[in-house]
Amino acid sequence: MTRVVVVDDQTLVRHGIRTLLDIAHVEVVGEADDGAAALEVIAREAPDVVLLDLRMPRYDGLWTLRQLLHRGIEVPVLVLTTFDDDTLVLDALRSGARGYLLKDVTVEQLTHAVQTLADGGTLIAPSITDRLLRAIRTGTVPTPEAAVPAQDLTEREQEVLRLMAEGYPNRQIAQALFLAEGTVKNHVSTILLKLGARDRTNAVLRALRDGLLR
Repeated sequence: MTRVVVVDDQTLVRHGIRTLLDIAHVEVVGEADDGAAALEVIAREAPDVVLLDLRMPRYDGLWTLRQLLHRGIEVPVLVLTTFDDDTLVLDALRSGARGYLLKDVTVEQLTHAVQTLADGGTLIAPSITDRLLRAIRTGTVPTPEAAVPAQDLTEREQEVLRLMAEGYPNRQIAQALFLAEGTVKNHVSTILLKLGARDRTNAVLRALRDGLLR
């Protein structure tokens, strides 16, 4: 059974999530009402997944994510919040979140997301993903103050990645860069491998998180 810690400052919300996950046979092994308490519970229980609200008094969700990174605590974090602001989404992803959902999800969507993260994947609400991809195409996506250099991507791979982000299929990427389509497929496969992404959309989201797309 997947073991989960729920972090939210509202008691009723925490209890509601616990009840829903119990029905879906997901075990809630701990609760916390802010980031400081969350770190203690996570260290003690070593959950498979953490459900984390962003807006909390004292120590909020972003603070919690950054503390987990700083302390080297590797646990998949699914942000579950009412806020879908693009800057917040990207800040959360850049701070180590592996998933981002809004609180209007169904029980099935929530349990699917929890299991996806527990299995090593990532999951962003489709509406947020679509909006971020549109922002890339229009050049309005927020960029981090200190972008992570694309050390492992060659110049050609970065070109292919930018066109992937703009929604180009392999054939059009090949035409734009004067390459064979098979060569583009090889570049895409290498990009997915280097970014640890399971598909093109996931690769673009990870590149956004790490500041690889300007």
